[in-house]
Amino acid sequence: MDWERFKQLFPQLAKELDDGTSSSVSVDSVRTDEEIAEKKALFNSDEVNATFYSGYEPDVIDFIRRCRENKEALEIIDYLESRGEISSTYANRLKKQLGECGLRSFGSFKEHGYYERKR
Repeated sequence: MDWERFKQLFPQLAKELDDGTSSSVSVDSVRTDEEIAEKKALFNSDEVNATFYSGYEPDVIDFIRRCRENKEALEIIDYLESRGEISSTYANRLKKQLGECGLRSFGSFKEHGYYERKR
C-alpha cells in the first residue's frame, strides 16, 4: 500500500507515524489460551492492588516462568497434565510453544519472591 492511500485510510495513525508520537509496546510472552491470557492481563496490570494477590493460585505458565531450562518446563507440564490440572490438549499446545518459540516465550524469568515484591 502506498503512503498516500495509507494516510487516507488511517489518518490518525499516519499523523502519529509522521510526528514520531506513536508509542510502542513490547511483547515478551505468548499465551495460547485466550481466556487465561485475559485474566492474567488484568491480574498483572499496574492498577491491581495488594489484596488481589492474597490467595492467588499460580497457573502452569507461572511455574514455567520459574524454569531455567526447557527440560524443567516439560517436567512441569507433564506433572500438571498427569494430575489433571491441565488438559492433554493444553499440555500439547504448551509443549509445541516451548519447542517452537522457546522457554522465554512464556514470559520473563520469575525469581523467588516475585509475588511478595508485587504486593
